[in-house]
Amino acid sequence: MSKIIGGPGTVCGLILRIGQFLSASASMSVMLTATESYNRTAFHYLSASMCLQATWSFWLACAYLSALKYKKDLQTPILVSLFLGGDLVTAVLSLAAACSSAGVVVLYAKDVECCDVHDQFSCLRYGVAVALSFVTWVQIAVSFHVSFWIYASV
Repeated sequence: MSKIIGGPGTVCGLILRIGQFLSASASMSVMLTATESYNRTAFHYLSASMCLQATWSFWLACAYLSALKYKKDLQTPILVSLFLGGDLVTAVLSLAAACSSAGVVVLYAKDVECCDVHDQFSCLRYGVAVALSFVTWVQIAVSFHVSFWIYASV
């Protein structure tokens, strides 16, 4: 079987994992530097989800880099099923965290108008962190989709 673009052990797959790591890390760091983020449960969930995503993507990027360096095949049924399961779990957690945090941002910014009274800069940071978490989710969804089709073709 030929290697699929974006699959495990390919250059495009490595770039996709690095992008996931960077966007998850950026979302987490923006969230953690915002003031009063410790009072919002949804943002705790977002930070934990992005931490898990960054860790998962970092280790897979290391594995992909090692596979490219030593010319190993990562598209075996056992490894692809592992990648598929991990991507599924992290994709569901990332989407749930991003959606719940987006709901809180909309609630504070538009409905309660809490951002007008308090620190607008923190509300902007919350919005940026949520947007970055959606970017992370799109990338993990692409990885899951590629792994799913590789697993289906094996």
